[in-house]
Amino acid sequence: MYWNSFVETMPKSDLKELQERKLRSLVNYVYEYSPFYRKTFKEAGIHPADFKGLSDLHRLPFTKKQDLRDNYPTGMFAVPLSHVVRFHASSGTTGKPTVVGYTQNDLNVWVESLARSLVASGVRREDVMQIAYGYGLFTGGLGFHYAGERIGAAVIPISAGNTARQIELMKDLNTTVIACTPSYMLYLAEQAEEMGVDIASDTKLRMGIFGAEPWSEETRKRIENKTGIEAYDVYGTSELSGPLFTECEEKNGIHIWGDHFLIEVIDPETGEQVGEGEKGELVITTLSKEALPLIRWRTGDITVLEEEKCACGRTHPRIMRILGRADDMIIVRGVNVFPSQIEHVLMQVPEVGEHYMIILERAENGLDVMTIHVELSERAKIDRTSDILELEKKISERLKSVLNVWARVEVVNPGTLQRFEGKAKRVIDRRRI
Repeated sequence: MYWNSFVETMPKSDLKELQERKLRSLVNYVYEYSPFYRKTFKEAGIHPADFKGLSDLHRLPFTKKQDLRDNYPTGMFAVPLSHVVRFHASSGTTGKPTVVGYTQNDLNVWVESLARSLVASGVRREDVMQIAYGYGLFTGGLGFHYAGERIGAAVIPISAGNTARQIELMKDLNTTVIACTPSYMLYLAEQAEEMGVDIASDTKLRMGIFGAEPWSEETRKRIENKTGIEAYDVYGTSELSGPLFTECEEKNGIHIWGDHFLIEVIDPETGEQVGEGEKGELVITTLSKEALPLIRWRTGDITVLEEEKCACGRTHPRIMRILGRADDMIIVRGVNVFPSQIEHVLMQVPEVGEHYMIILERAENGLDVMTIHVELSERAKIDRTSDILELEKKISERLKSVLNVWARVEVVNPGTLQRFEGKAKRVIDRRRI
């Protein structure tokens, strides 16, 4: 089953020709309409008239997360705001979000891409799709919502949380497909069991599409064994358009739609492309985006590129499961968190010292737990337990407002935490994913 068989199975030579044409058009487009790219191209000695196509891709400069931060909020847009029909945003390192704008065509490409992916993974118009990703500025919920409706599935826009209600509606509305984080699926299964509900026998759920946080084949097996469903991986970033690409029913890599996105895998240190099958950082160029086109966007995600035709018949390239991060970003319950965000909050609290430690663990219910140990400042005039508890609560609330995810805070005595002579290791990840 294909959503668009002509495009999804086009010969590789035709796909490459299409990418050549769209890449040349993109270079001309950003040079004319994006002050940011015009400036960076000139600094790199690049002019569209001299750009030949894919063979010159390596000459184009990388785009990094810092570029979006430096041009907050809309300095990298290539269209006037009157052409923007929607904004989404993700958290930044100091509480400032990364803002992404969309033209109507951008939204159409996003929905088309994910509609292809949903069909590839096995979703059909007869399905009832329960979307337990967050709605709002986070791209997950709305991305799945509109793609599900596009293919004709019935959508339950329940969003994240309210677990008992999730299980109740799953039963009453005969949900067949769920989209959420893998850790939340494990938690749902556990809560269902406590409610006397066996997902495998008491519901119609047959498959789930999971992402927004790292997970492994081991976790896939745990989900499938515990619930009796088929579990599929999904990939996307907020800068690209949220969820875009999934595994097909072969479960042998995530299909990247090459008519809209050009991918590379590079050595994170040198920036040079690595060979097919070699591990490296995923780099994506958006071939169709109008409002926020991105050239050689360094995602920070470590993966492996596979360009051989898939057994499903689709000819577009695939990436293997995301193996980790090239930067210091961590993902907690589907939310991107930078240690520098945490430091930014902590250092604004007068009672807090300069040293802290972030501990990541996975609770028995499958959800992430983030604990932040922070030293009390030697200048702080606190000696009562009640004052310590109040300080911990204050810090936790401030972190929640910036990170959009809850963290447990434990204040410890001055001099308690480990010191480092070189680069400090602020994050200890004890999760087994």
